[in-house]
Amino acid sequence: MSIAAGCFFGFVAWFLVRYLIAGIFTVDQNERAVKTSFGRAKRLPGVTTLDDPVSESLREDERDRYRYPQVRVIPPGGPYFKWPWEKVHKVSIATMTANMAWDPDSPEANSHGTLLEAVTKDQLNTGLTGQIRYRIAERNLYAYLFGVKNPIAHVMGYFVSILRERIANFEAPPPPPPPPDAPLASSDQLLATAVSGVSINDLRKNLRDLNEHMDRECSSSAARYGIELDASLITEINPPMEVESALAAINTAHNHVSSEISLAQAAADQKIVQSKRAVEIETLKAQAEVEPLNWLATQLAELKKSGPAALPAYLRNVRLALFGKAGHIFLEAKK
Repeated sequence: MSIAAGCFFGFVAWFLVRYLIAGIFTVDQNERAVKTSFGRAKRLPGVTTLDDPVSESLREDERDRYRYPQVRVIPPGGPYFKWPWEKVHKVSIATMTANMAWDPDSPEANSHGTLLEAVTKDQLNTGLTGQIRYRIAERNLYAYLFGVKNPIAHVMGYFVSILRERIANFEAPPPPPPPPDAPLASSDQLLATAVSGVSINDLRKNLRDLNEHMDRECSSSAARYGIELDASLITEINPPMEVESALAAINTAHNHVSSEISLAQAAADQKIVQSKRAVEIETLKAQAEVEPLNWLATQLAELKKSGPAALPAYLRNVRLALFGKAGHIFLEAKK
């Protein structure tokens, strides 16, 4: 066999291995894939993300800005085949966890991604710690792969900006009104009213509301950047040490006041109960004294119906009974 023929068969074997056999691929269970041809993703004709529920959380002025085409998603399985001019982009859709202070563009920022600083409405610089869970939105892979250069950096910046804005304007919800028949406000309501306006106390007491607010505000991240924020969990708020000591003193004083109010209210409630019992006892005594008189009046009325001589006979019998019990009898002499 000549050298030219050997080179030809060698080129054919190299081509088969390089572009045909190497073109076979598979997709793992927690992965999804998108295929591009000459750099253009294969799309679903006439369908955009605005036609999908993933865009329901967008405002009206954002819908045109975040209009992305829907691409053909390759599900798990295989083997699949791609031509040499095609490229396969695989992404993991598993849920991932990150510190909310992590900055993908600058890992050394925010104390190396461990503490996020924010300013409260009363100009206190406080540190926040917590985590966020996120995953790549399978229904908007175009935005993740081709919409922005670094989607996770955009999502983290979006999350941090919303969180800092919320911290800077956070106001605790007002305490529930007391019932109409309550004579005094409860100690919990008095304490909540007394410490309202102290932003760090408000934030600490309403961490659940803060986390729920972040989940609502970040629900559009899947439509914006192709990353869905599964949950945010702010676990701790750390003010400066001098502020922390002052807050501890304030809370101690309010707890003492709350304890005194509770004791006074308990003593007042006990006196009220005792007064009600005394009134009930006296009422029962009066009823016990009145009941025989009512019974006697009823009997006399029945005797009167028997005839005109019934009452004088009854009175005579009563006198005889009294005379039998008396030790001495004094009679008035008629002159």
